[in-house]
Amino acid sequence: MFQDSTTEEIDLFMAEAWQAFHVYRKQSLKQRADFMRAIAAELKTNEVVLMQTAARETNLPPARLKTEINRTIFQLNDYARFCESGQWLDIRIDTANADVVPARPDIRKTLVPLGPVVVFGAANFPFAYSTAGGDTACALAAGCPVIVKAHPGHAETSQLVADAITTAANNCFMPKGIFTHIHGASSKVGEALVKHPYTKAVGFTGSFAGGKQLFDWGNQRAVPIPVFAEMSSVNPVFLLPEKITADHESIAQQYAASITLNSGQFCTNPGIIIGIGNDVLDLFVNKLSAEIKNIVPETMLHAGIYKNYVEKRAAALSQPGVEQVAVSATDAALNQGSPTIAMVKAQDFLANPLLQHEVFGPYSIIVRCADMNEMIAVANYLEGQLTVTLMGTENDIKQHTELVDILRNICGRFILNGVPTGVAVGLPMQHGGPFPATTDSRFTSVGADGIKRFARPVAYQNWSDELLPDELKDSNPLKIWRTVNNELKC
Repeated sequence: MFQDSTTEEIDLFMAEAWQAFHVYRKQSLKQRADFMRAIAAELKTNEVVLMQTAARETNLPPARLKTEINRTIFQLNDYARFCESGQWLDIRIDTANADVVPARPDIRKTLVPLGPVVVFGAANFPFAYSTAGGDTACALAAGCPVIVKAHPGHAETSQLVADAITTAANNCFMPKGIFTHIHGASSKVGEALVKHPYTKAVGFTGSFAGGKQLFDWGNQRAVPIPVFAEMSSVNPVFLLPEKITADHESIAQQYAASITLNSGQFCTNPGIIIGIGNDVLDLFVNKLSAEIKNIVPETMLHAGIYKNYVEKRAAALSQPGVEQVAVSATDAALNQGSPTIAMVKAQDFLANPLLQHEVFGPYSIIVRCADMNEMIAVANYLEGQLTVTLMGTENDIKQHTELVDILRNICGRFILNGVPTGVAVGLPMQHGGPFPATTDSRFTSVGADGIKRFARPVAYQNWSDELLPDELKDSNPLKIWRTVNNELKC
């Protein structure tokens, strides 16, 4: 239905984005924010047809799509508010002081936009992480034009969202090239976009293989660019002794629901559960198994994701020492992922790197440790994660500080007595983590702090007040919070 963009078309689109950048970067924070709010309004106006199209393309249920489109609208409005507030600019001002030795010059620092940003739509979130999703909202807030490559798994939905953005751009009199939408199932399209000299940053949510390839292309350029890729995470859950003894049934119920939510197609799906082998862990496994057997398989996003799930699950289950302990009692139809729980001893897990690789779907493996020392060994062995969860009492936490310290160092979000699925949109959220979870753990892809990914600091030294940008002027005409001579003020 949609043709891949040619190299010639990409050159034209990128040239238009580059020209738009020189206009858009000079627009006020309010103009950027109004544009983002206009996009949100267009999405709301077209909500019904967007949901109908996404349901047909992705097999996601209406309730999930309704929640997601509402989240996308909220993100645009919330990031617009934060954009307009100017807080994200992190203004720092030290006024000149001739009375110190050596004399201090007048220095004022702000953030400026990077330039055109290429965003790759995510397979599992047709709205919130795709065409008008968080990456697009952050880039527009930062003052950057956006070029979106639609995900082929929901290309029609992406096109409809793109049309809504274009309408908003026209209504707000935005420069031509402020937003571009292209299609491309071939990796050559992605490579051309990342390597194009006018591309200044990339946003991506998806597989490790895809994200790492984009990252490598970004670094192979004559002028490397930042590639903010969210890639792979198994989001380990550690069951501590007191908590599991007191609450094994409720924890099992919580995690059966979390593992299988929307057929496990979340980057925060809990893919590994680590516990100490004893009678209580056996009770937990029995309860979790009973819950999993009662869960009916759901149709996955598309045939490719289903195929990958079947292959990776089979590969994991075939590893030495791995036992399948539960699978849905309902036979799966075509493209439906069977909820599955496996189990392995810690010594076998530690000897096999494949077992901590993500199986994207309704699957989780229980790692059975002999004691706390072995649990700590597993913690030390794990790669970087988006999230780590501790199921523990306050006494558990106090008794196992070594484990707590190890786990804090490998994750972006550290959860106590909850589930990792569900990522709240807000300034305190950190949706990122050490490699291979993301390519840069210093940043988040959820929450308005993500705007900073697409901007860089510039310090003005000894400039007259008249020549400074508004956010740095003495009178503070934008009325934004700034740190002036080490004092925060507005």
